[in-house]
Amino acid sequence: MSTGSPYESGLDRNDANFVPLSPLSFLRRTATVYPERTAIVHGDIRRSWAETYARCRRLASALAKRGIGLGDTVSIMAPNIPAFVEASFGVPLSGAVLNSLNIRLDPEAIAFILQHGEAKVLLTDREFSGVIKAALAQLETKPLVIDIDDPLAEGGELIGEMTYEDFLAEGDPDHPYQLPKDEWQAIALNYTSGTTGNPKGVVYSHRGAYLNAVSNSMTWAMPHFPVYLWTLPMFHCNGWCFPWTITALAGTHVCLRRVEAQAIFRAIENHGVTHLCGAPIVMGLMINAPEETRPKTDHRVSMMTAGAAPPAAVIGKMEAMGFDVCHVYGLTEVYGPAVVCAWKPEWDALPEDERARLKSRQGVPYELQEDMIVADPATCALVPSDGQTIGEIMMRGNIVMKGYLKNPATTEKSFAGGWFHTGDLAVMHPDGYVEIKDRSKDIIISGGENISSIEIEDVLYKHPAVQAAAVVAKPDDKWGETPCAFIELKPGETAEPEEIIAFCRDHLAHFKCPRAVVFSEIPKTSTGKIQKFVLREQARAL
Repeated sequence: MSTGSPYESGLDRNDANFVPLSPLSFLRRTATVYPERTAIVHGDIRRSWAETYARCRRLASALAKRGIGLGDTVSIMAPNIPAFVEASFGVPLSGAVLNSLNIRLDPEAIAFILQHGEAKVLLTDREFSGVIKAALAQLETKPLVIDIDDPLAEGGELIGEMTYEDFLAEGDPDHPYQLPKDEWQAIALNYTSGTTGNPKGVVYSHRGAYLNAVSNSMTWAMPHFPVYLWTLPMFHCNGWCFPWTITALAGTHVCLRRVEAQAIFRAIENHGVTHLCGAPIVMGLMINAPEETRPKTDHRVSMMTAGAAPPAAVIGKMEAMGFDVCHVYGLTEVYGPAVVCAWKPEWDALPEDERARLKSRQGVPYELQEDMIVADPATCALVPSDGQTIGEIMMRGNIVMKGYLKNPATTEKSFAGGWFHTGDLAVMHPDGYVEIKDRSKDIIISGGENISSIEIEDVLYKHPAVQAAAVVAKPDDKWGETPCAFIELKPGETAEPEEIIAFCRDHLAHFKCPRAVVFSEIPKTSTGKIQKFVLREQARAL
């Protein structure tokens, strides 16, 4: 409704003053301004930004010639390789939506995603031909399959209509693409893990992807020309939007097919890596690697971590190794990280243990995320900022998904009260920093008392023999539930359950201490998250 304000008359949007926000804009600018800078490093492959821009446009053109366009879905099954970087731009340049598949999923889950997402094209790395063949066999309507024949792939076979390189050859390097007419248009489709029932399809917009890509660089104070090592799976929340962030900064994407400590260290030493991301499990790999394998370089490396609350002891060890750790928090539904433990300069003077404790908190919203609260999940009423009262983390802002594909009821429920409900339980500290205490399904209720599994895990990681730890609820006739600890020991180390329990009793209230300790390998997802639903089943059987 017009107010008669002079600021409304004759001041409409037009092509000169309004362009929909899209991370696709980053590619054209970087390729134009820095055409000769190195965009991609992968084995013996080196590609400039000019070459990468041309290949992305070839991909968009080849898709368009096959009838792929606005609203169509193109899936990709691949590790961190150049084709994935190119798909992050080439697919949406055609107007289509990029659906990244988790490379550790079973055929049934992949078949569900391809069918539910209505994939028209599937780009698939040769290494995963077995699981993809099994998934395709379950589909009545099959997508066009294009094989990515990566020179560093091991095993597998070509199962598609043609190779990715032959497909690109069909395309025009000068393809006249258009940015989306509406920034609310979908750019990506990412499925949650589906540990209970079928996975949910999270839909990202061009607007949200643009803003989180920019927010990554602001939050991390990233300079131009970062050398970014792909230890974080590109399939996970579109690599936390970093394919777009690194491109905006004219950086270099250093690809890595497998996350191994020695490969990480070699890349840091050989390519001058400045930044990398990964779950705490990746930090664990690096900390526990032999001393002689560590990079022989004196430059500090920035590492962003999320996916699970990093124990303070792990953060301290990483920083002692020469890594500056930035702790972030997020979910698939908020484009990956959208909360950061924003560091304050005055904290630099604190003792090491206190610095690590502060850094292990999740923190405050990204600069371009509007707000975050800890509140009662039913009423959205704020909990006291006392660092003790537990509530649910809720967020709102431009870095929140469009919703769940073909699932309006769950979408509406997740946005109840005008907030996105994360399902993570936390406290709000007096300084406004959030600290996660557990997932709502992971909290242990023993004798009516809430026990944080994360609090116990943080203590366990301080034990000198512990490499990894996870705590879940074990049914108990008297208390209802008691903590059960699953522990991976460091190579060559030994320990007894009684020793672990006694160690916990030295650091925790006795009712919080594990009543059972199991030494075994801890099951994890491909992104490093511990699969507590598996451990809960094991605990029930004890």
